[in-house]
Amino acid sequence: MSNIAQLKQQLKSLKLSGTLETIELRLMEATQNQLAFSEMLSMILADELETRRNRHLQRLILNARLESNQTMESFDFTFNKSINATQIRQLATCRFIEKAENVFYIGPTGTGKSHLAKALGHAACRNYLTVGSYNFHELFTLLSQADLSNRLSRILKIIIKYDLLIIDDFAFKKIDQKSAEYLYAITDARYGKGSIILTSNRSMNDWGNIFPDPIMANALMDRLCHNAYQIIIKGESYRRKKNPGLDKE
Repeated sequence: MSNIAQLKQQLKSLKLSGTLETIELRLMEATQNQLAFSEMLSMILADELETRRNRHLQRLILNARLESNQTMESFDFTFNKSINATQIRQLATCRFIEKAENVFYIGPTGTGKSHLAKALGHAACRNYLTVGSYNFHELFTLLSQADLSNRLSRILKIIIKYDLLIIDDFAFKKIDQKSAEYLYAITDARYGKGSIILTSNRSMNDWGNIFPDPIMANALMDRLCHNAYQIIIKGESYRRKKNPGLDKE
């Protein structure tokens, strides 16, 4: 077995896939440029670290269930002048997550709320933060099924521990007492510890009406709205403008 083959086998056994992919190139560069051993070692370790960071990022995005095309780079800020691009890009620094602040995107259907919420999710993943993304109805279905199978405590712990929790289509319709209790438990446990992004077609004044218990609604809304950015998006649907035929359906 040649030295290179033996080295590759050793790297494979050690699960150093990043180094394994570039070792031949790095050895060639070291020879051609007469690099010191320490310089070559630094390069191959940098390759390994980069591979591991990329792998970690892909896991975070996969676990968050974020679409690859819902990023800051792919959002068309020129479409809707009511969107403050500077403010959105500032939020994409993820400092609001460091401060456990919340973000609300409120506006009509098709104006980019979900895309912008998921784009901040991508930004959080790029900062190696954990993200959970759920549809409003989907979240309560998941929690209800978990409750029936005695997994509620475990699922709640996962949701509560995310650095960023995204709930799309918040306050879409009224919820029952059990769902309200789930939401209160999540909001209360995350208060001051983790950020929440909500997208909604309803104004904040209407949010309290979806809860069966006004006292719980007030307590939950107080926690949600404290230290929150409220971003109001106006205008027509992006999807309908790009696909005029939707109006005829």
